[in-house]
Amino acid sequence: MAFTVRIIESSNARGIDPLLARRTRSQAAVVRRVARIVDRVRRGGDAALIGFARRFDRLTLPIEVTVDEMQAAAQTLPGDVRRAIDVAAANIRKVARRQLPRAWTSQPSRGVSISQRVLPLDRVGCYVPGGRYPLPSSLLMTAIPADTAGVKEVIAVCPRPDATILHAARVAGVSRLFRLGGAHAVAALAYGTETVPSVDKIVGPGNAFVAAAKALVSPDCAIDFYAGPSEIVVVSSSGRPAWIAADLIAQAEHDPDARAILLTPSRRLAAAVARELRGQMPSDGPASHAMKINGGIVVTRSLDEAIALCDRMAPEHVVCDTNAVAGRITRAGTVFVGDYSAQASGDYVTGSNHVLPTNGAARARGGLSAADFVRVTTVQRVTRDGLQRIGDAATTLAKAEGLSAHAASIEIRLTPRRPKKAGTKRSR
Repeated sequence: MAFTVRIIESSNARGIDPLLARRTRSQAAVVRRVARIVDRVRRGGDAALIGFARRFDRLTLPIEVTVDEMQAAAQTLPGDVRRAIDVAAANIRKVARRQLPRAWTSQPSRGVSISQRVLPLDRVGCYVPGGRYPLPSSLLMTAIPADTAGVKEVIAVCPRPDATILHAARVAGVSRLFRLGGAHAVAALAYGTETVPSVDKIVGPGNAFVAAAKALVSPDCAIDFYAGPSEIVVVSSSGRPAWIAADLIAQAEHDPDARAILLTPSRRLAAAVARELRGQMPSDGPASHAMKINGGIVVTRSLDEAIALCDRMAPEHVVCDTNAVAGRITRAGTVFVGDYSAQASGDYVTGSNHVLPTNGAARARGGLSAADFVRVTTVQRVTRDGLQRIGDAATTLAKAEGLSAHAASIEIRLTPRRPKKAGTKRSR
């Protein structure tokens, strides 16, 4: 059966709305199942964890990978694979260093000093998927920013780590690596077991079970964000049809539920990309399914409308033609500009992080960065003169809010102390 491409007019609201809308499908059965797994690991520790690992991960080796195994892995890898991991790691680390917030001190008023401290988290957990193929790029993208931020212990979990994962763990600064995956791995990281230490934060992509587990443990352990299926939107009026089609197919390859969309004011480009998609699309697999069900080409009335529709969706990845267009796109996990900025290059080696917000979360934040692995706190110092300068404003606001004790705690410091009378004696 020939592959068909949906071309939709932007005036067709019934066609556009489902394509761009947030995907909030309820997976109650998944949540219930995951809740049972998380609870059993939380209560049962190693015994429950190893039981689930044998059942779901087909674990036969020791649960923890040794340092010697990590070091030996590099010797088994083809030289080009080892060098590619090293190049990706170096670029990710360069970008991560620039992402860290800085310490500073400011004096908003004389006698008042505010300092910002930047402190790394103590221990983080990096989830590395191990589905059809292990993903060393995901390990690099999560562990390197944590290591660069100065996190003391970086714990990684992957259900079936191969040599690429082991080498990536070594160059990324991973402290400990466990052969674990799924909801039970997330539970172990969140609550700890006899073998797996609990962490301050869990990061990294995963399937629906992993996402549900991260959401369930989030009241007790910080997470990066709730990750859904991958998304790409191409906003173009003059791009190369074959290259646009290749980008759409590449992102759709991640997941049958991925979304891959072209927004263009050019009917000629829309038709050309449709032809290329029919020619390049694999006959079967995640990419063809995703494009049939969740993808399409939207012909807009103008470039302005294409940009507006893109911002409405707030997608994970955006590809566009020029810097001018990129500057107008304000809601996206990451933006690729120009013909040669292949989206897939960002998945691996540009240095920018590929752990990105999906399902509209880009309305509020960007991708994972080194800043996600630090605590930014303030230190406040107020002198006597400083409190005298700001005290009246503080007490006035406290009383306006009906918090008289707040006001009193300031006023007691502003009230002059009565000096003790000298030479007084206690009467007998």
